Amino acid sequence: MVMDQERPTDESYNIGDFTFLVDRDFMAKVKPIKVDFKDVGFSITANIDLSQAKDCSGCGSTSSCCS
Repeated sequence: MVMDQERPTDESYNIGDFTFLVDRDFMAKVKPIKVDFKDVGFSITANIDLSQAKDCSGCGSTSSCCS
């Protein structure tokens, strides 16, 4: 997860005080996505193996690039 600007290909989800942007094509491949906030950071789970992610930017996720 990173801070980003909304693009025409994004779907916007407003949850509490947060707005999450997800590319529509990506969401179709990985849904559902779950974001859990922890004491320090967050974890992300999806319907794909995140351990193969090349551009991990969310330490606290289950992706091995953050371990």
